[in-house]
Formats: sequence, structure tokens, C-alpha cells
Amino acid sequence: MTTASEADLPELDSLEACMQRAVPVLENATSVTVLCHVQPDADTIGSGLALGLVLERKGIPVQVAFGFPDELPISMRELPGTHLLVSADQVRRDVDLLVTVDCGSVGRLGRLSDRLESAHQVLVIDHHRSNTRFGSMNVVDESAESTTAVLATLFDMWDVDIDDDLAHCLFAGLVTDTGSFRWVRPGTHTLAERLLATGIDGSRIARRLLDTHPFGWLPMLSSVLGSARLEPAAAGGRGLVYAVVRREDVGDLRSEEIESVIDIVRTTVEAEVAAVLKEAADGSWSVSLRSKNDVDVADVARRLGGGGHRFAAGYTAYAGSDDIIATLVETLG
Repeated sequence: MTTASEADLPELDSLEACMQRAVPVLENATSVTVLCHVQPDADTIGSGLALGLVLERKGIPVQVAFGFPDELPISMRELPGTHLLVSADQVRRDVDLLVTVDCGSVGRLGRLSDRLESAHQVLVIDHHRSNTRFGSMNVVDESAESTTAVLATLFDMWDVDIDDDLAHCLFAGLVTDTGSFRWVRPGTHTLAERLLATGIDGSRIARRLLDTHPFGWLPMLSSVLGSARLEPAAAGGRGLVYAVVRREDVGDLRSEEIESVIDIVRTTVEAEVAAVLKEAADGSWSVSLRSKNDVDVADVARRLGGGGHRFAAGYTAYAGSDDIIATLVETLG
């Protein structure tokens, strides 16, 4: 169903034309702020740091930041360019160019969304189909596997040499957003091979980002998976599996550890769709969705106030967990 906001969107320029316009804007910027989304993953951080490094090398003053949490997830602290990161309260309010990376909407910027108002220009770089095109310029490749893949194309158009530091950042987003290359398109492995050819250790990067957890993750996982339930009739009989992460389950674990639960729940063979509900301190719930083949969970999430990709999406809900599941089942049909 087309919403009023979607109907009002202007006809989109070709991706190549958008990139061609973006390159001189980046090249000629006098100062740049690069904003990543809240609860950052490796795609948004890898994109932000890669772009930040390129700008720094060109002598352009640049900051990279995200609105929440206060610290970078441990799994991403080996990425090159982390010296460019500043805390949210240090992000300047007056900047020549503000760039958002991997942010489908203004809301994904969290408390830094007000920085859009004072920027002279806003460039959006993303790959989400649900992107609202909130920039004065928008480079959105809905077919790309990750935002880092979009940046790789932009860098080529910009004649940027992708060395090992840039490749490390770009590979981080590629390996995580493809689920260790489980969701790929023609050209995905070609890009991966190009990045690996710079000498980066792909195995170490993937292991650090996807397969490293503190011991406390194990008892949390035991508790949460014990809450898992299967709704075989949901999604037109294709099945929904879900689990609930309550605040008391979390303890001292960081948000990145909680986010990983969905990748285990989604392996349930009897369910096409997987959901994990994560309780926040304010009583709201962050809902992560995954699907395997047939269900477009981006469309499901969009109808519930969120967005994302065809096979990976999410939204925020304000109700009890039982009511949230009931609404999700009804929306899945």
C-alpha cells in the first residue's frame, strides 16, 4: 500500500547521477560531520569511518559520531579510523556538510537528529529500500548488499584508492550485512575478493564481529531461548518463531550482545519468520525481524512503524510483549 508520504516523493534521479553530484560536494566541503545510526552495527560504523578517513586524507575537517549508546561496541574497536569518533555532545552544530550513513530515516539518528537543521547541506548514503530520502542529496542504492558496498562504488567514482584500512572498514559492513555471505547478489563475492586482495585478514574481522562474546552471553542466551515460542499458523502457515529479552536477562551485557540473539532464533527450520523482542529501560520494545525466503519483513516493519531490508528489519513497539506478538501475527497474516 502506498502511503501519502511515499506518493509525495519526487521522481528519483538515477543512482549514477546522484553519485556524480555527491562527489564534488564531498571534495569541496570545508567541514564534514558523518553521522551513524543509533545502536550502531558494523555497516554504519564501517561506512562512517571509511568516509571519514578519506575526508581526513584530503585535509577536510571531519567528525564521526552516533547518538546512542555512549561507547562504540567492543567488537568494532579494531576498525581503522576510530580516532575520528567524537561523543554525541561534541558533535558541532554548524557544519558545511552533514553526511548520514546507513540511516533510513531521521529517527535513526536519535538525539543527533537536530544536527540536520543547522547543516548547510545534507547527504544521505544508504541501501535501505525504506529510506525516506530526507537529505538535500540522496545516494540510495536499494540493490546494494550494504552501505559499505555503496561507498565502494562512490569511492571508485571519486578516484579514491581503496587501501587496506579502507578495505577493513568496508569489509566489516559487507560481511555483517550479508550474514557472513548468506545473503548475496551477483558481484558480492567480487567486491569481497577485491577488499581481501588489499591484505586484510577477513577471517579475523568476521570472527571479531560475529563470533566473539563474553561468558555472560551464555546464561543470557539460555534464559532467552527458554522463552522461545513457535506459532506454526502465522505468516500464512509458514510459521513465526519468537523470543523475548527482558531487562532482567541482560545484566551488564552490551547492546551488541543482545542484538546477536536473532541470528540464533532465525535458524528454526519450522519458521519462515523470526522475531526477537528486546525490552528497553523506558518500557518500550525493540523488535528485530528476520525471514528466509518468502516474507518481506521490511514491509511488515514499515506497517508497524519501522523499516529495514527484505530479509532483515525492525521496529519499536509500546505495549506488553503479548500484545506486540498478537499484532505482529495479525500483520504477518
